[in-house]
Amino acid sequence: MISSLHAAEQGAGSKTIVLLHGFGGCSDVWRDVIAPLSPSARTLAYDLPGHGLSLDFPDAGPAKVAARAVLADLAARRVKRIHLVGHSMGGAVATLMALAEPEKVASLTLLAPGGFGPEINGPLLRRYAGAQSPSEILACLAAMSGPRARPFDHIADTLCEMRKRPGQSEKLVEIAAAMTRDDRQGVIPREQLDRLAMPVMVVWGSDDAVLPFTQADDLPVRFHVHHVLEAGHMLIEEAPDLIASIIRRNMNRRARPLRPKLAAAAS
Repeated sequence: MISSLHAAEQGAGSKTIVLLHGFGGCSDVWRDVIAPLSPSARTLAYDLPGHGLSLDFPDAGPAKVAARAVLADLAARRVKRIHLVGHSMGGAVATLMALAEPEKVASLTLLAPGGFGPEINGPLLRRYAGAQSPSEILACLAAMSGPRARPFDHIADTLCEMRKRPGQSEKLVEIAAAMTRDDRQGVIPREQLDRLAMPVMVVWGSDDAVLPFTQADDLPVRFHVHHVLEAGHMLIEEAPDLIASIIRRNMNRRARPLRPKLAAAAS
């Protein structure tokens, strides 16, 4: 059976970087991050289920469905080891992938990831889900960004085109409603995060209006945390060169062994 999950592939190299966008995005939002990465690595930027060219993926919406879908697609491509990067909802998906198949993930870079605390700006995300015109999308992107963010016209145009596909806007509204029910999001238990032995970098903007940066507090001690001053939630668009350099740096870190009792429990 041919998978209906779409991935944009660029570059060629011995290392594969998998990129997972946030809610309401698509693989194209990684364009300015991929540019400095692809000369020395292969990049696979996915359209998550329910988004873009993966709009019709069955049961799209939950992060668990997306995690299983990407892992299955990677297995079909015979990709054995990846450097995994996820933003927002894509960060929750990436974390679930790393928990499910830790041997496959050489490094994990999470940009304002979902699932790290219950707080979420439900009204803003629901407004973003329903935005269709470039001006509406631009207003939402501005609300989700830091005070010094550059104009996002090219991103707004990309997202506007994506939302013109039949059923796309309705699907985003459906996902947003489920994801922000009671203005709370599902949380990945901290004790599960402690099982991750690969290099983990968590990046958060100090002015994030969607997910508060305090959700990076009290993470496992071996996680590296990078706060980006005056940046908001849209880290890919706000600081693409910085994000690319952080990804490269995390790729070069070595995994740390788990504590004996955790290693025994995982075996």
